[in-house]
Amino acid sequence: MEIQVKDISKIYGAGENKVTALHSASMTIYAGDFISIMGPSGSGKSTLLHIISGLDAPTSGSVLYGDTDIHHGSDKELSAFRRRKIGFIFQQFNLLPVLSARENIIMPLLLDRQQPDEAYLQEITSFLGLESRLTHLPHELSGGQQQRVAIARALIARPDIIFADEPTGNLDSKSGGEVMEMLCGIREKMKKTLVVITHDPRIAKMADRRFTIIDGELSEVTAG
Repeated sequence: MEIQVKDISKIYGAGENKVTALHSASMTIYAGDFISIMGPSGSGKSTLLHIISGLDAPTSGSVLYGDTDIHHGSDKELSAFRRRKIGFIFQQFNLLPVLSARENIIMPLLLDRQQPDEAYLQEITSFLGLESRLTHLPHELSGGQQQRVAIARALIARPDIIFADEPTGNLDSKSGGEVMEMLCGIREKMKKTLVVITHDPRIAKMADRRFTIIDGELSEVTAG
């Protein structure tokens, strides 16, 4: 699915308190792309991701998934669209502490009143090295294992696109490298579109297409 981001801007506050977080950002995300968006803290990169993924609305501009403008439906429709079409991976693992790894992974399906495809669940957990950890609670897992659970959760509904916002930000260098290798492997194996927000140039360089954002201004620095 092709995603068209057209002239999106985001303004917070008004008058003397007005802050423009994004300035008419535009990009096209093609099916199968691996894109990195790099910028310093406060540059607007997370705001951009939140708008593209439907977690926040732009002040102006549009985001089209195919022919669907995701910001012109009801909140209920947008929530269902996100659950079924988009996978999210964040810096914070956001795992429910009272649920096992398996229960955390399948939660998006249960919210949609679906049962997991056990063969697919086994495939992704095996690829991520989680087969022996599925009954463990989050506090019984290392940081890298918790992030791998979060990746499996992002994949369980077979989304068209994965958005990862600083996915290695809470990990040490070794665990972060392993997580990025797994994300790259999943992108190749499962033909997923992957968009990674990062401030780490080593991670940014893994992508086929690289963008930078500075003071809300988005620009592509490499073309795939």
